[in-house]
Amino acid sequence: MIQEIARLVVKPGDEAAFEAGAAQAAALFKGAAGCHAMRLHRSHEVPGRYWLVIAWDSVEAHLAFRETGDFGEWRRLVGNYFAEPPQVEHGIPTGAGFDPVRET
Repeated sequence: MIQEIARLVVKPGDEAAFEAGAAQAAALFKGAAGCHAMRLHRSHEVPGRYWLVIAWDSVEAHLAFRETGDFGEWRRLVGNYFAEPPQVEHGIPTGAGFDPVRET
């Protein structure tokens, strides 16, 4: 399993609308082949900065999702709020650390 980690920067004043769109889009990821989890984090220190973390079976599963209509719908729901293009990387678990992440 890999983690897609996307750094997103949202235009000032659009944060609430972006978060609402991302919440609506969660169902798109939940139904995607090879997707196990999707979580959106907002920066505590930097207004308008977010991290989208998605657990995929593989990089290939993520890339296949990008070719679907659901990816287009994700971008329709949130894309107009981006202040700059998302920066996306894929992380491979190393085994160090602990899980699960607890909501606060």
